[in-house]
Amino acid sequence: MMISHTNEKEKVIKTVMKSGEILLHNGAEIFRVEETMIRIAKAYGADSVDVYAVSNGIFITISLDGNSFSTHIKHIPIGTVNLGRVAAVNQLSRELEVGKYTVDQAYEELKKIAVIAVPPDYIRVLFAGLGSGAFGYLLGGTLYDSIVSFIAGLFMYIFIIFAERKGFPKVLKIVIGSAGVTLISLILFSLGMGNSLDNIIIGSIITLVPGVALTTSVRDFFNGDYMAGTIHLVDTLMVGISIAVGVSVVLWVWNMIF
Repeated sequence: MMISHTNEKEKVIKTVMKSGEILLHNGAEIFRVEETMIRIAKAYGADSVDVYAVSNGIFITISLDGNSFSTHIKHIPIGTVNLGRVAAVNQLSRELEVGKYTVDQAYEELKKIAVIAVPPDYIRVLFAGLGSGAFGYLLGGTLYDSIVSFIAGLFMYIFIIFAERKGFPKVLKIVIGSAGVTLISLILFSLGMGNSLDNIIIGSIITLVPGVALTTSVRDFFNGDYMAGTIHLVDTLMVGISIAVGVSVVLWVWNMIF
């Protein structure tokens, strides 16, 4: 469909940018962000659209009448991964291609998608504990090691949720979280709980490991998005280093004292 009214053009651009913002902020790959934005723009009659996305920003130039071009730039900070929102935007883009929504309706749907709730805190804490316990066992620990990892993982993720609400910097949050979970593991192990301290600590910190970010980085590299891949890779390495710092400092201090 051809858009001629200036107000309608702005609505289309706003909708296209909103879709890219949601995808990028919630961990989508760069090629998915660019492809989805182009699809939505074409669905609303764009004659020409060029999208360039990096891990923390989007550049778009679009023409909706064949003559005038509009360029928009938006900075988007790296957020936490929420694949539910990514899947919802992808589904919406398919529905827009068959003309299911007007521009206004599409934008309202995007606003709803942007605030799709994460699971309740108690669910996140419980499954963080279960994940820690399961990995503690899978990595060679005994059932007792798994139980200790479960307990330590629970306390660690309670702190992570607290840090998110207080706006802690990402590196500080990871360092303190990994240090705290290591200290809890050491205390429980010294009280006679568990058989292998290594398996307990490794299992406990597994929920901090940025597996999705690393996978996204590799996919970006394979798709030729080297800048985005590098940014994701650096972010992954910073998290890994933060975990190592938190664990190693507590172990060093513990060994010095005891």
